[in-house]
Amino acid sequence: MFVSVGLLQSAAMKFSLIAAVVLLALAQGSFAQDVSDLEKLGQYLEELKNKMTLELTEIIRNQDLTNQAQTFLEDKKTQLEPLASQLQDQLRTAAASVEEQIKPLAVNMQAQIQPMVDNFQKQMEALIQRMTENAQPIDN
Repeated sequence: MFVSVGLLQSAAMKFSLIAAVVLLALAQGSFAQDVSDLEKLGQYLEELKNKMTLELTEIIRNQDLTNQAQTFLEDKKTQLEPLASQLQDQLRTAAASVEEQIKPLAVNMQAQIQPMVDNFQKQMEALIQRMTENAQPIDN
């Protein structure tokens, strides 16, 4: 389990700071405090300790989960890289096969359509020719 030294130091500094504030408050306060006030203070310190323990545990757990997730992702990436390479090779082979099958069809289709295109072009040229021949100049 890996926990950042900075996180532990931060948690320890918080706890030390809180303990120092409590001690200063006790030193500044009256020495004639009720037992109930001391019990409340003790309860507060106990709750504070429990809260800090929970927070530190959560920090450690989150760090551990992060490490586990990163390790999991790296493992899966390592496992999937050969599969991706195989898939690319298979796709290249399939694309080449499809191209080989479609190319003759495309050539055949062009061979069938080209006479129609040529015929249409001749008809359009003839139509334009007639229109220009039949056009009468307008004299005003």
